[in-house]
Amino acid sequence: MKKNYKMIVSYDGTRYYGWEHQPDTDMTIQGKLEAVLEGLRMSEGTGGADASPITVIGAGRTDAGVHARAMTCNVLLDTELTEEALQAYMNRYLPEDISVNDVRICADRFHSRFKAMGKTYRYTCWYGASRPVFDRKYVYVLDRKPDIGRMQAAADLMTGLRDYKSFCGNPRMKKSTVRAVDTVRIEESGSYIRFYIHGSGFLQNMVRIMTGTLLEVGFGDRDPEEIPEILAACDRSRAGFTAPAKGLCLMKVDY
Repeated sequence: MKKNYKMIVSYDGTRYYGWEHQPDTDMTIQGKLEAVLEGLRMSEGTGGADASPITVIGAGRTDAGVHARAMTCNVLLDTELTEEALQAYMNRYLPEDISVNDVRICADRFHSRFKAMGKTYRYTCWYGASRPVFDRKYVYVLDRKPDIGRMQAAADLMTGLRDYKSFCGNPRMKKSTVRAVDTVRIEESGSYIRFYIHGSGFLQNMVRIMTGTLLEVGFGDRDPEEIPEILAACDRSRAGFTAPAKGLCLMKVDY
């Protein structure tokens, strides 16, 4: 009998083409998780030509090169393994840059994407005379220090229930681009500058475009007071550049 399993997964997205299946590659997080679970099903003798494919549903669709510390996902499985044994099996056969950190049987109606109430993303930058050798895959290296105060002033104008079409990287987006963002917080620690953004949901590339826009404010290329005009324009060309994927990490999903 199938049960619904909720999993918390972390991954280094450097060499992957994002979370979601892609037509011409098996290098996706979803694909790697499903391949291991298909192997489990075959080993237990519950697979076969007539069996429906295993589908791991993620709370979001992180882009190519984006990382996650705590992606929530769920999957329907018919297995005799305990939760602990299932976690151990997956971590035994998954690549070393993907980890299943927790496995729990959950309610049949739990859906990791539809039940999600909010997400926290962190974008990390680095500046300084030295180079972040051991963090180089996870930070965006800046050639000069941005003004934190200016960026935070602009960030405060980005929050609220708003139309974020100007911060959407998908020009063919047909669905609503209205989202609720309640926190955009910028913290400096040594050579690190971290942007923490929490909201009900995010558009494609939204956090990276918000970060790129804030960095332009910090570098003096635009003023904080421009943010309301950018939002009102609903025009991607009015916002800043898209910050590189490697600095972005999904930190938490709220339920």
